[in-house]
Amino acid sequence: MKKVITSQNAPAPIGPYSHANLVSPGSMLFVSGQVAKDPQSGKLILENIKDETWQVMQNIKGILADADMDFSNIVKTTIFMKDMNDFAAMNEVYGSFFEGNFPARETVGVVRLPLDVNVEISVIAVK
Repeated sequence: MKKVITSQNAPAPIGPYSHANLVSPGSMLFVSGQVAKDPQSGKLILENIKDETWQVMQNIKGILADADMDFSNIVKTTIFMKDMNDFAAMNEVYGSFFEGNFPARETVGVVRLPLDVNVEISVIAVK
């Protein structure tokens, strides 16, 4: 059984997908890839990779909160980046959202991302 999580704390999906799915018995949350779109203004945050990554992580934080979870519940992340030269700056911001016991992760360089963003992050969290 799954419960669809739709968050007011993340931008509306731009395609046929949900923000996240919580899999029964309520222990696994699969969060769709998030980009740096401000959920209130709808504006993309693309000025620099640090601000962009911060907004992505804020969107993930909002979705986690709607499932009664936080960053400590994340067990796996997938990061897609348009320019791997931005890796260190992205990684600095990303890492600031965790307090040890980091999740497993892969970072993949890609040619292009939706809305021409520079970074997209998806996560799996467990209660």
